[in-house]
Amino acid sequence: MKRWHKLGQLYIPSGTHPKLRTHAANPLPVHLENDVYRVFFSGRDAHNRSSVGAVDIDIVEKVVVREHVAPFIEHGPAGSFYEAGISIGNCYTADGHRYMLFMGWQNPPNGHWRGDIGRLRVTPSLELELDRHEPFIGANTEDPISLSYPWVEQREDGAFQMWYGSTLSWDAGNGEMLHVIKSAISEDGHTWQRRGDAVPYQIGVAQAFSRPTVVRRFGSYHMWFSYRSGLGENYRIGYAASDDGEAWELKLREAGIDVSPSGWDSEMIEYPFVFAHRDSWYLMYNGNRFGKTGFGLAVYD
Repeated sequence: MKRWHKLGQLYIPSGTHPKLRTHAANPLPVHLENDVYRVFFSGRDAHNRSSVGAVDIDIVEKVVVREHVAPFIEHGPAGSFYEAGISIGNCYTADGHRYMLFMGWQNPPNGHWRGDIGRLRVTPSLELELDRHEPFIGANTEDPISLSYPWVEQREDGAFQMWYGSTLSWDAGNGEMLHVIKSAISEDGHTWQRRGDAVPYQIGVAQAFSRPTVVRRFGSYHMWFSYRSGLGENYRIGYAASDDGEAWELKLREAGIDVSPSGWDSEMIEYPFVFAHRDSWYLMYNGNRFGKTGFGLAVYD
């Protein structure tokens, strides 16, 4: 069975900017030229509010080409749907415009944290601008509690599919939330119809999912994601497969990657992003403490 071969830790934030003091979570690579990618990430300030930073990396030489000191976009003002932070998902193009989806965090003083899905515009020069001041996809009767980590792919027929997280319960009876991956479909990439549960869950095995990353290969769909079992373990990276992108089969043992015996990703691995470069498939992911130890790279072989 093929596995992800770890190439090592790529980047840990310098902490120079107060809005990017710690963490480099949810790495999102955008190709610049040759082997160099601009990797956007969610960094945190002293109050754990996340903003979007970036670093340019040669993924073959595994060296930092340029660290962008200032954030590309900061968390929102008080009262906004992203006042407590921005956790980025992936990019997609609709009507000739590139967009980046994100989870907008709220942390009300007398309530539980929660999230909605927002959208950023990615300019030709790779600057980030807020697309709208209200959630792109917010809570409703289908998703009444909290939403997270969206991923969008365009199908061969031109339609768009989205996979995103939705909280069904903050406590599934074992002290862990039940947060599942659902799907939605759109003809134009702007207006979405929610389709309900996509990836099956198992209480005590895989019940708290986050950050799906999806690729189409050889006529089928492949998804990697973060998950927790609900039995006290930290995040691991799991895998599911599908013929149509809607009905998925959970195959956790085929994820092809696990924590290391020691080091920066020995306690947990999470927030995967799978992408193709030249003739290989690569995986960017976070390690210990939800991205506080930066992000690393693996290649599928």
